[in-house]
Amino acid sequence: MRVEIVAVGTELLLGQIVDTNSSWMGAELAAAGINSHYQTKVGDNPARIRAVLEQALERSDAVICCGGLGPTQDDLTRDVIAEVMGVDLVLDAEIEARIRDMFGSRGRTMPENNVRQAMVPVGASVIPQQPGTAPGLICPIGDKVVYAVPGVPYEMKEMVTGTIVGDLRRRAGEQGMIASRVLRTWGMSESGLAEVLADRITELDDGGEATLAFLASGVEGLKVRITAKGTDAADVTAKLDAEEAVLRPLLGDIIFGLDDDTMEAVVLRRLGELGLGLAVAESVTGGYMAGRICAVPGASKVFRGGVVAYTPEMKRSVLGVSAGPVVSEEAAMEMAEGVRRLTGADIGLATTGVAGPDALEGQRPGTVFVGLALPEGYESGSMMFRMPGDRERVRQFTTISLMDQLRRRLG
Repeated sequence: MRVEIVAVGTELLLGQIVDTNSSWMGAELAAAGINSHYQTKVGDNPARIRAVLEQALERSDAVICCGGLGPTQDDLTRDVIAEVMGVDLVLDAEIEARIRDMFGSRGRTMPENNVRQAMVPVGASVIPQQPGTAPGLICPIGDKVVYAVPGVPYEMKEMVTGTIVGDLRRRAGEQGMIASRVLRTWGMSESGLAEVLADRITELDDGGEATLAFLASGVEGLKVRITAKGTDAADVTAKLDAEEAVLRPLLGDIIFGLDDDTMEAVVLRRLGELGLGLAVAESVTGGYMAGRICAVPGASKVFRGGVVAYTPEMKRSVLGVSAGPVVSEEAAMEMAEGVRRLTGADIGLATTGVAGPDALEGQRPGTVFVGLALPEGYESGSMMFRMPGDRERVRQFTTISLMDQLRRRLG
């Protein structure tokens, strides 16, 4: 089964929107063991959409069209698919009623333009999941199939996971099931990780029961995805467990979590187990770390609060930082101790540094200092990092690196 993804929208070509939908679908197809050799972007032009769709059908068994299912005149995907199928569009009264109900539930009247979204090519079926006003479509064309899904990410994802992946595997005659498990890591580069796992990857290529893939995901860590096929859930789980047991000794403590774990969620969970409270003092990260912490459900059980002290005056008057350079290990440590004292928390974390583009206090952009003020029995201290990238990446990498240091010291 070969599947092609076609993303529709002029805004994608102009760079106004980054096409994350295609990359997400590619990952889902790969995890399901489905081949996807091409991904194409095309603007809102009927002739070009048709040409791309026909080319995709020539070289692939199935096509997923993403976008162009809205209510306006430049939403052309359903019209072009009907042309390629050689059929008319007809009104699906049930879909129209569903869309009207969506508007009515919000106390609004549906604009008549939205009736376009209830037009379905003859012979096509509607995907059961419909979280928004745009229904997804399953459109058979000979022995091939075109799926149409909206460009809104959460709507698209629900349709792909809820219907399309299963339908593709059924069409391919796949038996059993495929599942993946992600090991979240921090502290090693992608190339370093590949080097450590090179022999294991070779063993799996020569006949193992799982496959490995890497994905660098910024502040989410570097992911190692294990994928296995099995006859049923128990069989797949056993294979994933076995491969994880092989990988853990190879990777050691750079593994901080599994699947959807974030670094901050793992750290907060450990703080809860230990009964310790946390506070943060941020300069270079500018509140980013506190924002990540507060996004974790239940964070209030351990998070006492934070201070964004961006100027030297704030660092000194609020956190008690001594006179002298504020981009230093000494200042970071004093900030950590100051926020710990100010909030009554057991642990204080602090960040200071240079996000760029200009140097500061003789330090080049990307230079970051962090401080960890921990209770007795744990290792307090400060350190320097050299972070790559622009201001946003410096903030992100500083946050995950500091939280990782706390994770390791908590044991």
